[in-house]
Amino acid sequence: MHLKIAILPGDYIGPEVMAVAVPVLEAVLKRSGHTVEHSTHPVGGAGIDLHGKALPDSTLEACRQADAILFGSVGGPKWEKLPPQEQPERASLLPLRKHFRLYANVRPGLLLKNLIDTSPIRPERIPQGVDMVCIRELTGGLYFGAKSTKPCENGDIEAIDTMVYRKSEIERITDVAIATARGRRKHITLVDKANVLETSVLWRKVVSERIKTTAPDITLATMYIDNAAMQLVLRPAQFDVVLTENMFGDILSDEMAVICGSLGMMASASLGMDINRHGKGYGLYEPSGGTAPDIAGQDKANPCAQVLSVALMLRHSFGLESEAKAIENAVEKTIADGVRTADIAGGGKAVGTQAMGQAILARL
Repeated sequence: MHLKIAILPGDYIGPEVMAVAVPVLEAVLKRSGHTVEHSTHPVGGAGIDLHGKALPDSTLEACRQADAILFGSVGGPKWEKLPPQEQPERASLLPLRKHFRLYANVRPGLLLKNLIDTSPIRPERIPQGVDMVCIRELTGGLYFGAKSTKPCENGDIEAIDTMVYRKSEIERITDVAIATARGRRKHITLVDKANVLETSVLWRKVVSERIKTTAPDITLATMYIDNAAMQLVLRPAQFDVVLTENMFGDILSDEMAVICGSLGMMASASLGMDINRHGKGYGLYEPSGGTAPDIAGQDKANPCAQVLSVALMLRHSFGLESEAKAIENAVEKTIADGVRTADIAGGGKAVGTQAMGQAILARL
Protein backbone atom coordinates (compact mmCIF):
# COMPACT_ATOMS: atom_id res chain seq x y z
CA MET A 1 0.00 0.00 0.00
CA HIS A 2 1.16 3.55 -0.80
CA LEU A 3 0.09 6.14 1.77
CA LYS A 4 -0.15 9.85 1.01
CA ILE A 5 -0.08 12.02 4.15
CA ALA A 6 -0.41 15.79 4.62
CA ILE A 7 1.72 16.80 7.61
CA LEU A 8 0.76 20.01 9.42
CA PRO A 9 3.19 20.50 12.33
CA GLY A 10 1.76 23.78 13.63
CA ASP A 11 3.37 25.98 16.28
CA TYR A 12 5.84 25.96 19.20
CA ILE A 13 6.35 22.30 20.21
CA GLY A 14 4.31 21.09 17.22
CA PRO A 15 7.28 20.78 14.83
CA GLU A 16 9.44 19.24 17.60
CA VAL A 17 7.12 16.33 18.32
CA MET A 18 6.24 15.91 14.65
CA ALA A 19 9.96 15.47 13.90
CA VAL A 20 9.84 12.42 16.20
CA ALA A 21 6.57 10.99 14.86
CA VAL A 22 7.43 11.00 11.15
CA PRO A 23 10.47 8.66 11.45
CA VAL A 24 8.29 6.26 13.46
CA LEU A 25 5.72 6.32 10.64
CA GLU A 26 8.41 5.69 8.03
CA ALA A 27 10.05 2.90 10.03
CA VAL A 28 6.92 0.88 10.73
CA LEU A 29 5.79 1.09 7.11
CA LYS A 30 9.20 0.15 5.74
CA ARG A 31 9.30 -2.89 8.01
CA SER A 32 5.94 -4.11 6.69
CA GLY A 33 6.60 -3.36 3.02
CA HIS A 34 4.37 -0.31 2.61
CA THR A 35 5.46 3.04 1.18
CA VAL A 36 4.59 6.56 2.26
CA GLU A 37 4.63 9.95 0.56
CA HIS A 38 4.32 12.93 2.88
CA SER A 39 4.54 16.68 2.47
CA THR A 40 4.74 19.36 5.18
CA HIS A 41 2.60 22.50 5.19
CA PRO A 42 2.10 25.50 7.51
CA VAL A 43 -1.01 25.82 9.64
CA GLY A 44 -2.10 27.90 12.61
CA GLY A 45 0.30 30.64 13.65
CA ALA A 46 2.84 29.39 11.12
CA GLY A 47 0.23 29.82 8.39
CA ILE A 48 -0.51 33.35 9.55
CA ASP A 49 3.18 34.28 9.59
CA LEU A 50 3.89 32.85 6.13
CA HIS A 51 0.63 33.40 4.25
CA GLY A 52 -1.49 35.76 6.31
CA LYS A 53 -4.09 33.15 7.30
CA ALA A 54 -4.21 30.21 9.69
CA LEU A 55 -5.32 27.77 7.00
CA PRO A 56 -3.55 28.78 3.77
CA ASP A 57 -5.14 27.74 0.49
CA SER A 58 -2.08 25.67 -0.39
CA THR A 59 -2.33 23.77 2.89
CA LEU A 60 -6.01 23.02 2.35
CA GLU A 61 -5.30 21.80 -1.19
CA ALA A 62 -2.53 19.51 0.08
CA CYS A 63 -5.00 18.03 2.56
CA ARG A 64 -7.49 17.44 -0.26
CA GLN A 65 -4.87 15.50 -2.20
CA ALA A 66 -3.86 13.36 0.79
CA ASP A 67 -5.36 10.19 2.26
CA ALA A 68 -5.20 11.59 5.80
CA ILE A 69 -3.91 14.54 7.83
CA LEU A 70 -1.29 14.26 10.56
CA PHE A 71 -1.75 17.42 12.63
CA GLY A 72 0.42 18.98 15.34
CA SER A 73 -0.75 21.76 17.66
CA VAL A 74 -1.59 25.37 16.88
CA GLY A 75 -1.83 28.71 18.65
CA GLY A 76 0.02 30.54 21.38
CA PRO A 77 0.71 33.98 22.87
CA LYS A 78 2.23 35.38 19.67
CA TRP A 79 -1.19 35.52 18.00
CA GLU A 80 -3.50 36.11 20.98
CA LYS A 81 -4.17 39.75 20.09
CA LEU A 82 -5.70 38.87 16.73
CA PRO A 83 -9.50 39.05 16.40
CA PRO A 84 -11.06 35.82 17.71
CA GLN A 85 -12.15 34.66 14.26
CA GLU A 86 -8.58 34.99 12.96
CA GLN A 87 -6.77 33.21 15.79
CA PRO A 88 -4.94 29.98 14.93
CA GLU A 89 -7.18 27.47 16.69
CA ARG A 90 -10.49 28.87 15.48
CA ALA A 91 -9.30 29.70 11.96
CA SER A 92 -7.58 26.40 11.19
CA LEU A 93 -8.99 23.42 13.07
CA LEU A 94 -12.66 24.38 12.82
CA PRO A 95 -12.51 25.02 9.04
CA LEU A 96 -10.67 21.72 8.53
CA ARG A 97 -13.33 19.87 10.50
CA LYS A 98 -16.08 21.57 8.53
CA HIS A 99 -14.46 21.14 5.10
CA PHE A 100 -13.74 17.43 5.54
CA ARG A 101 -16.94 16.78 7.55
CA LEU A 102 -14.96 15.46 10.51
CA TYR A 103 -17.87 14.98 12.88
CA ALA A 104 -16.48 12.33 15.25
CA ASN A 105 -13.59 12.80 17.66
CA VAL A 106 -12.26 9.54 19.08
CA ARG A 107 -9.91 10.09 22.03
CA PRO A 108 -8.58 7.01 23.86
CA GLY A 109 -7.90 7.47 27.55
CA LEU A 110 -5.38 4.83 28.56
CA LEU A 111 -3.47 5.01 31.83
CA LEU A 112 -0.70 2.44 31.58
CA LYS A 113 0.08 0.47 34.74
CA ASN A 114 3.61 1.85 34.66
CA LEU A 115 2.25 5.40 34.76
CA ILE A 116 -0.22 5.05 37.62
CA ASP A 117 2.14 7.09 39.81
CA THR A 118 1.83 10.04 37.39
CA SER A 119 -1.95 10.29 37.72
CA PRO A 120 -3.41 12.76 40.24
CA ILE A 121 -5.86 10.00 41.24
CA ARG A 122 -4.79 7.93 44.25
CA PRO A 123 -3.37 4.55 43.12
CA GLU A 124 -5.83 2.57 45.25
CA ARG A 125 -8.69 4.00 43.17
CA ILE A 126 -7.13 2.77 39.91
CA PRO A 127 -5.19 -0.42 40.75
CA GLN A 128 -5.46 -1.71 37.18
CA GLY A 129 -5.07 1.65 35.47
CA VAL A 130 -7.72 3.29 33.28
CA ASP A 131 -8.95 2.31 29.83
CA MET A 132 -11.75 4.38 28.29
CA VAL A 133 -12.61 6.19 25.06
CA CYS A 134 -14.34 9.54 24.68
CA ILE A 135 -16.52 9.85 21.55
CA ARG A 136 -17.17 13.56 21.04
CA GLU A 137 -19.47 15.08 18.43
CA LEU A 138 -17.27 17.56 16.62
CA THR A 139 -19.19 19.74 14.17
CA GLY A 140 -22.32 20.82 16.05
CA GLY A 141 -23.30 22.51 19.28
CA LEU A 142 -22.13 25.83 20.67
CA TYR A 143 -18.87 25.91 18.72
CA PHE A 144 -20.62 25.90 15.35
CA GLY A 145 -23.91 27.63 16.18
CA ALA A 146 -24.72 31.23 15.25
CA LYS A 147 -22.83 33.84 17.29
CA SER A 148 -23.39 37.54 17.85
CA THR A 149 -22.47 40.43 20.12
CA LYS A 150 -24.57 43.57 20.38
CA PRO A 151 -24.90 46.67 22.58
CA CYS A 152 -27.84 46.91 24.96
CA GLU A 153 -29.46 49.62 27.02
CA ASN A 154 -27.39 51.60 29.53
CA GLY A 155 -24.13 50.70 27.81
CA ASP A 156 -24.45 47.00 28.53
CA ILE A 157 -23.25 44.37 26.02
CA GLU A 158 -24.87 41.07 25.12
CA ALA A 159 -23.04 38.07 23.60
CA ILE A 160 -24.93 35.09 22.16
CA ASP A 161 -23.76 31.59 21.30
CA THR A 162 -26.39 29.27 19.83
CA MET A 163 -26.44 25.55 20.57
CA VAL A 164 -28.10 23.52 17.83
CA TYR A 165 -28.29 19.76 17.22
CA ARG A 166 -30.25 17.68 14.73
CA LYS A 167 -31.44 14.10 15.12
CA SER A 168 -29.31 12.98 12.18
CA GLU A 169 -26.15 14.44 13.75
CA ILE A 170 -26.81 12.59 17.00
CA GLU A 171 -27.56 9.32 15.22
CA ARG A 172 -24.32 9.29 13.25
CA ILE A 173 -22.10 9.97 16.28
CA THR A 174 -24.04 7.34 18.24
CA ASP A 175 -23.18 4.84 15.52
CA VAL A 176 -19.49 5.62 16.05
CA ALA A 177 -19.90 5.01 19.78
CA ILE A 178 -21.69 1.72 19.12
CA ALA A 179 -18.95 0.49 16.78
CA THR A 180 -16.32 1.48 19.34
CA ALA A 181 -18.16 -0.18 22.23
CA ARG A 182 -18.52 -3.44 20.31
CA GLY A 183 -14.74 -3.70 20.16
CA ARG A 184 -14.47 -3.10 23.89
CA ARG A 185 -16.72 -3.86 26.90
CA LYS A 186 -20.03 -3.02 25.17
CA HIS A 187 -20.92 -0.20 27.55
CA ILE A 188 -21.73 3.42 26.63
CA THR A 189 -22.20 6.29 29.06
CA LEU A 190 -24.09 9.20 27.51
CA VAL A 191 -23.11 12.49 29.16
CA ASP A 192 -25.61 15.34 28.82
CA LYS A 193 -27.55 18.00 30.75
CA ALA A 194 -31.07 16.80 29.99
CA ASN A 195 -32.48 18.42 33.13
CA VAL A 196 -31.72 21.86 31.68
CA LEU A 197 -30.97 21.81 27.94
CA GLU A 198 -33.41 21.02 25.13
CA THR A 199 -30.56 19.75 22.99
CA SER A 200 -29.68 17.26 25.73
CA VAL A 201 -33.30 16.09 25.91
CA LEU A 202 -33.06 15.31 22.19
CA TRP A 203 -29.66 13.63 22.65
CA ARG A 204 -31.03 11.32 25.36
CA LYS A 205 -34.10 10.40 23.31
CA VAL A 206 -32.22 9.75 20.06
CA VAL A 207 -29.31 7.83 21.62
CA SER A 208 -31.65 5.62 23.65
CA GLU A 209 -33.78 4.79 20.62
CA ARG A 210 -30.75 4.22 18.38
CA ILE A 211 -29.15 1.74 20.75
CA LYS A 212 -32.45 -0.02 21.47
CA THR A 213 -33.24 -0.55 17.79
CA THR A 214 -29.77 -1.12 16.28
CA ALA A 215 -27.55 -2.30 19.13
CA PRO A 216 -29.46 -4.23 21.82
CA ASP A 217 -26.16 -5.88 22.76
CA ILE A 218 -24.87 -2.53 24.08
CA THR A 219 -25.61 -1.36 27.63
CA LEU A 220 -26.42 2.36 27.91
CA ALA A 221 -26.03 4.50 31.03
CA THR A 222 -26.84 8.22 31.24
CA MET A 223 -25.09 10.80 33.38
CA TYR A 224 -25.35 14.56 33.78
CA ILE A 225 -22.18 16.46 32.86
CA ASP A 226 -21.53 17.76 36.37
CA ASN A 227 -21.80 14.27 37.85
CA ALA A 228 -19.68 12.83 35.06
CA ALA A 229 -16.89 15.29 35.83
CA MET A 230 -17.02 14.17 39.46
CA GLN A 231 -17.25 10.45 38.65
CA LEU A 232 -14.19 10.65 36.39
CA VAL A 233 -12.20 11.61 39.47
CA LEU A 234 -13.95 9.32 41.96
CA ARG A 235 -14.14 6.11 39.91
CA PRO A 236 -12.60 6.52 36.45
CA ALA A 237 -12.41 2.76 35.86
CA GLN A 238 -16.23 2.57 35.65
CA PHE A 239 -16.17 4.19 32.19
CA ASP A 240 -15.72 2.34 28.92
CA VAL A 241 -17.09 4.48 26.06
CA VAL A 242 -18.15 8.03 26.92
CA LEU A 243 -20.47 9.61 24.33
CA THR A 244 -21.19 13.32 24.46
CA GLU A 245 -21.70 16.57 22.55
CA ASN A 246 -19.04 19.01 21.41
CA MET A 247 -18.36 21.31 24.37
CA PHE A 248 -18.87 18.68 27.07
CA GLY A 249 -16.52 16.38 25.16
CA ASP A 250 -13.90 19.09 24.87
CA ILE A 251 -13.88 19.55 28.65
CA LEU A 252 -14.23 15.92 29.75
CA SER A 253 -11.59 14.58 27.40
CA ASP A 254 -9.00 16.98 28.84
CA GLU A 255 -9.96 15.91 32.35
CA MET A 256 -9.64 12.32 31.20
CA ALA A 257 -6.18 13.05 29.79
CA VAL A 258 -4.89 14.41 33.10
CA ILE A 259 -6.34 11.41 34.96
CA CYS A 260 -4.41 9.21 32.53
CA GLY A 261 -1.10 10.78 33.49
CA SER A 262 -0.39 13.57 31.03
CA LEU A 263 -1.79 15.37 28.00
CA GLY A 264 1.50 14.39 26.42
CA MET A 265 0.25 10.80 26.23
CA MET A 266 -3.14 11.43 24.65
CA ALA A 267 -3.72 11.04 20.92
CA SER A 268 -6.97 11.65 19.08
CA ALA A 269 -8.65 10.89 15.77
CA SER A 270 -11.18 13.14 14.05
CA LEU A 271 -13.18 11.04 11.61
CA GLY A 272 -15.76 12.01 9.02
CA MET A 273 -17.99 11.01 6.17
CA ASP A 274 -15.40 11.08 3.38
CA ILE A 275 -13.57 8.03 2.10
CA ASN A 276 -9.95 8.06 0.89
CA ARG A 277 -8.68 6.25 -2.20
CA HIS A 278 -8.01 3.12 -0.13
CA GLY A 279 -11.68 2.84 0.73
CA LYS A 280 -11.08 3.83 4.35
CA GLY A 281 -12.25 6.83 6.33
CA TYR A 282 -10.53 10.16 5.79
CA GLY A 283 -9.36 11.57 9.10
CA LEU A 284 -7.27 14.12 10.96
CA TYR A 285 -4.97 12.82 13.70
CA GLU A 286 -3.43 14.95 16.42
CA PRO A 287 -2.17 15.03 20.00
CA SER A 288 -4.67 16.28 22.55
CA GLY A 289 -2.36 18.78 24.24
CA GLY A 290 -1.52 22.31 23.19
CA THR A 291 1.57 24.03 21.83
CA ALA A 292 3.27 24.44 25.25
CA PRO A 293 5.13 27.71 24.47
CA ASP A 294 6.87 27.57 27.86
CA ILE A 295 8.96 24.55 26.84
CA ALA A 296 9.18 25.07 23.07
CA GLY A 297 12.67 24.71 21.64
CA GLN A 298 14.05 23.12 24.81
CA ASP A 299 13.83 19.42 23.85
CA LYS A 300 11.43 18.82 26.75
CA ALA A 301 8.12 18.03 25.04
CA ASN A 302 6.62 14.56 25.29
CA PRO A 303 6.27 13.21 21.71
CA CYS A 304 4.20 10.15 22.67
CA ALA A 305 0.81 11.68 21.87
CA GLN A 306 2.00 12.65 18.39
CA VAL A 307 3.50 9.19 17.87
CA LEU A 308 0.32 7.50 19.07
CA SER A 309 -1.64 9.71 16.66
CA VAL A 310 0.30 7.97 13.89
CA ALA A 311 -0.96 4.64 15.24
CA LEU A 312 -4.55 5.89 15.17
CA MET A 313 -4.06 7.10 11.59
CA LEU A 314 -2.74 3.74 10.43
CA ARG A 315 -5.65 1.97 12.12
CA HIS A 316 -8.58 4.16 11.07
CA SER A 317 -7.56 5.58 7.68
CA PHE A 318 -5.59 2.61 6.31
CA GLY A 319 -6.73 -0.48 8.19
CA LEU A 320 -3.13 -1.30 9.20
CA GLU A 321 -3.91 -2.76 12.60
CA SER A 322 -0.66 -4.67 13.13
CA GLU A 323 1.42 -1.59 12.32
CA ALA A 324 -0.69 0.54 14.66
CA LYS A 325 -0.32 -2.01 17.43
CA ALA A 326 3.45 -2.20 16.87
CA ILE A 327 3.74 1.54 17.52
CA GLU A 328 1.56 1.38 20.62
CA ASN A 329 3.56 -1.56 21.97
CA ALA A 330 6.84 0.29 21.32
CA VAL A 331 5.61 3.32 23.28
CA GLU A 332 4.40 1.14 26.15
CA LYS A 333 7.67 -0.83 26.25
CA THR A 334 9.71 2.38 26.25
CA ILE A 335 7.81 3.68 29.27
CA ALA A 336 7.94 0.31 31.03
CA ASP A 337 11.73 0.38 30.60
CA GLY A 338 11.84 3.68 32.48
CA VAL A 339 12.50 5.99 29.54
CA ARG A 340 10.26 9.02 30.11
CA THR A 341 10.06 12.73 29.43
CA ALA A 342 9.72 15.12 32.37
CA ASP A 343 5.90 15.20 32.40
CA ILE A 344 5.69 11.45 33.10
CA ALA A 345 8.98 10.92 34.94
CA GLY A 346 7.36 11.27 38.36
CA GLY A 347 10.35 13.12 39.73
CA GLY A 348 12.80 10.58 38.32
CA LYS A 349 15.36 11.01 35.60
CA ALA A 350 13.87 12.50 32.44
CA VAL A 351 15.01 12.32 28.83
CA GLY A 352 14.45 14.86 26.08
CA THR A 353 12.07 14.80 23.13
CA GLN A 354 14.61 13.42 20.67
CA ALA A 355 15.92 10.78 23.08
CA MET A 356 12.37 9.60 23.72
CA GLY A 357 11.82 9.28 19.99
CA GLN A 358 15.01 7.30 19.52
CA ALA A 359 14.03 4.97 22.35
CA ILE A 360 10.63 4.31 20.74
CA LEU A 361 12.29 3.64 17.38
CA ALA A 362 14.73 1.20 18.99
CA ARG A 363 11.87 -0.80 20.49
CA LEU A 364 9.85 -0.68 17.29
